[in-house]
Amino acid sequence: MTGPDPRTPSAGSRARPRPPRRLAGLAALAGIAAALAGLGAAELAAALFAPAGSPVLAVGALVIDLVPGWVKELVIALFGTNDKTVLIVVIALGAAVLAAAAGVLELVRPPLGRVLTVAAGGLAVFAVLSRSSASTLDALPAVVAMVVAAVLLTVLITRLRAETAPAPAHTAPGTAPGGTDVDRRRFLAYTGASAAVGAVALVIGQVVSAGTRAADAARARFTLPAPAVTAPEIPQAASVAVDGISPLITANADFYRIDTALQVPRIDPSTWTLKITGMVDNEVELSFADLLALPLEESTTTLMCVSNPVGGDLIGNATWLGYPIRNLLARAVPTAGADMVLSRSQDGWTASTPLEVLTDENRNAILAVGMNGVPLPLEHGYPVRMVVPGLYGYVSATKWVVELTVTRFDQHTAYWTDRGWSERGPVKVSSRIDVPRSGARTGAGTVTVAGVAWAQHTGIRAVHVQVDGGAWEEATLAAAISADTWRQWTWSWPATAGTHTLRVRATDAAGLVQTEARQDVIPDGATGLDEVTVTIA
Repeated sequence: MTGPDPRTPSAGSRARPRPPRRLAGLAALAGIAAALAGLGAAELAAALFAPAGSPVLAVGALVIDLVPGWVKELVIALFGTNDKTVLIVVIALGAAVLAAAAGVLELVRPPLGRVLTVAAGGLAVFAVLSRSSASTLDALPAVVAMVVAAVLLTVLITRLRAETAPAPAHTAPGTAPGGTDVDRRRFLAYTGASAAVGAVALVIGQVVSAGTRAADAARARFTLPAPAVTAPEIPQAASVAVDGISPLITANADFYRIDTALQVPRIDPSTWTLKITGMVDNEVELSFADLLALPLEESTTTLMCVSNPVGGDLIGNATWLGYPIRNLLARAVPTAGADMVLSRSQDGWTASTPLEVLTDENRNAILAVGMNGVPLPLEHGYPVRMVVPGLYGYVSATKWVVELTVTRFDQHTAYWTDRGWSERGPVKVSSRIDVPRSGARTGAGTVTVAGVAWAQHTGIRAVHVQVDGGAWEEATLAAAISADTWRQWTWSWPATAGTHTLRVRATDAAGLVQTEARQDVIPDGATGLDEVTVTIA
């Protein structure tokens, strides 16, 4: 006797009919639309109530905090100063994939889609509240995103699931098997409208946020005070007329930017204060107006990032306006045993700077308010940042600085030292070939080779160039601005036909020759000689 086909549900079976595969794509679109609407609502809420609560930026900041140093260096090596844009794109793509998965799960295994959406929202809330300066209100945008996305996902998938309902007995001829009470075009219109509303809210949130940022307006109105001490005039002979060489002074728009802030902090200078605390006899607090009332000094200083590879461009030279940090520390009176100053940015980032460097009478470490004759650009630390000659930025160049804690290296650590970098970061003697570029082709004869060299706070004594492993030939140095800036150099090469490799090395003012040994940027800066390969026709 033949039994019932096990593949056929019995009359009393409660098994849910499997949705047609063609609906999975629509469910994924619904998930993405719901997520976009949630993010749009979150950005609008952030602009109106909690400027520091953007879920995307908070998650991005958490990723930056958690990734190991080698990942950070790989991203910088591949994308340079576009690293933050790449991170935002990766987060957006990841969110889209997650949202699409939530849509499909909600269709086939409800309520797993909503559970996934709430879990993602919970991660965003955690990311926001993990920031050192976060308040409870800052979690509001992430909560709004979670609620809007979950509700809209439920509405859209409920409507879509109607397509899987059994067709009524009076189904009209031509109706798709399995029934379809929902018009597909109308469903796509609902989904598209949801996504469009989210996109519009996202744009409005950005516009409102930009329009309400007091820092932008304050900077636009701000005029730098005249310096009490002007920077020494830059000698005309300090700049060489060679096409392609790095300008002696780096334009603000071209100055490298490497930091952990996905969203540039907007600080209203009327509310900004700097506190000097910790191992001091006198705690000091001053406002922006207090700082501007002090006798400000100009100085030209080269800054460089510890992530700069051999021959890299994460270095720039600018004329800064600010007040010597040593004078403020003298007012605070550090106590015996202190050897480090832990500086803190408004967004919670920290750097550990040797106290002896900041109190050195011969080193002009300053709280800077101006850069190349204008107020600090927002992305370079407005309203106030630290500029310290002779140290890599990760242990000195704190932007948006709000606190200096006098302490000890054996008692406190900073952001990057917690991630495996050395606690002290003196700049290493280095040099770079700017002209000709590697891979260039030119004619035989005299070819100008040129570039820059630096040994910050020591100065450059000599630069030599080598061709194809031969003798080292001395280059001509441009005049020096100071020991705290890079120097341009040139060499006339009697080039012959063929493919040649050129290398450069520098010698600092103390006689230290740049090492040929190759070392990665971790833990305290790259070493090795820059080289280029050129073809002479």
